Amino acid sequence: MSKTIAFFPEAAFGPALNSVGIAQAVEALGHKAIFLSDPGFVDVYKGYGFEAYPVNLSAPMPPEQMAKFWEDFINGHIPNFRKSPYDQIDNYVRDCWEAIVDSAKWAEKDLPGVLARIKPDLICVDNVILFPAIKQFGKPWVRIISCSENEIEDEKIPPHLSGCRQDDLAGHAAYRDKFNTVIKPIHDDFNAFLASTGEEAYPIGQFFEASPFMNLLLYPESVKFDREHPLDPKQFQYLEGCVRKEKPYEVPAFAENNDKPLLYISFGSLGAGDTDLLKRLIVTIGKLPYRALVNVGDYKEQYTDLPGNIIVESWFPQPSVIPQIDAAIHHGGNNSFTECLYFGKPAIIMPYVWDGHDNATRVDETGHGFKMPRYDWTDEELAAKLDACVSDPAMKAKLAATSAHMQSQNGPQKAAAILDQLAMTGTFDG
Repeated sequence: MSKTIAFFPEAAFGPALNSVGIAQAVEALGHKAIFLSDPGFVDVYKGYGFEAYPVNLSAPMPPEQMAKFWEDFINGHIPNFRKSPYDQIDNYVRDCWEAIVDSAKWAEKDLPGVLARIKPDLICVDNVILFPAIKQFGKPWVRIISCSENEIEDEKIPPHLSGCRQDDLAGHAAYRDKFNTVIKPIHDDFNAFLASTGEEAYPIGQFFEASPFMNLLLYPESVKFDREHPLDPKQFQYLEGCVRKEKPYEVPAFAENNDKPLLYISFGSLGAGDTDLLKRLIVTIGKLPYRALVNVGDYKEQYTDLPGNIIVESWFPQPSVIPQIDAAIHHGGNNSFTECLYFGKPAIIMPYVWDGHDNATRVDETGHGFKMPRYDWTDEELAAKLDACVSDPAMKAKLAATSAHMQSQNGPQKAAAILDQLAMTGTFDG
């Protein structure tokens, strides 16, 4: 019997496209997948053939104005991208949590009515904050953790957003202390909102909870953290990534270096605003024995007089591009992070915000690539890291093993089977 499964991802391409991958697999089982969406992302889901229902997460505004709001938000913080994760707490991180708490308040105005209208049998939410209406709707709900798995806290692992190494316990404590101090007024405001909806207050620093039904983590086995308290598989399942299906991509001919290794460079749709960094990378790689496809987002007109071994585009069908490359340079967003591992491709991660810091550290400390500072590097250092990416036999062997394991798990199908059981029976028994 067909069930209606609703997905409500955060209004960002990483969570959105991960949920698309799962929704595609859900529909292959005969269920109906629909999306609840920030108005600015409704057309993204419709573009993949899904119904999408708008839920305002801020004061209503035209989609193009909403997109511009977040573009301006990120671009206004570009100076903070030079700072350490610890030093971003009282600027970028604080501002993000203020906006996220506001989004939860706005969602509560629309969500009850939208849920009553579409009557889903199961709700999947990929966000970092609780929407009380979902918890209170009376149907099973699933939390998807598309960012780093340390969104689910543990005393032995680095705090979310910290970029700390697993063994840096002093760094863990320092980050938690500063985060909790800076975030307290915002957290107090959120707890007041929770009280207004009949929900219990959360302890300091916590804005969401694990679902009692199921929590799906996209992190791969080969990079997951060593926890003090292992997660119960009856309530937590690792999906090993959720790579969506995209249209095929044919690598075009380059004016130069057509016989050289192929690189892919992307800092995501919002990170593309850091044009100075992308231009610097283009100049440097223009002198090296590689070809490179560079995602420049909405700023393509700013790139002129390109080297013959560089091709820029505003967008690439990334899951179709990465299988064809030899190495990537990216920002550590979860899609880029997991897709490179899924296809066994080494990455140099130059993080700037959010879980990019955690993913960059993790790829480095597990031997799947390198973490590099975003700005403090020399041409020689970049060249050496790229050479290691394309020629290091130990890294190649590790990536091949990780890729084989991830592809054997088939994350979207694994998720769909779990959701099928929950939608049909209301429980998951393994």
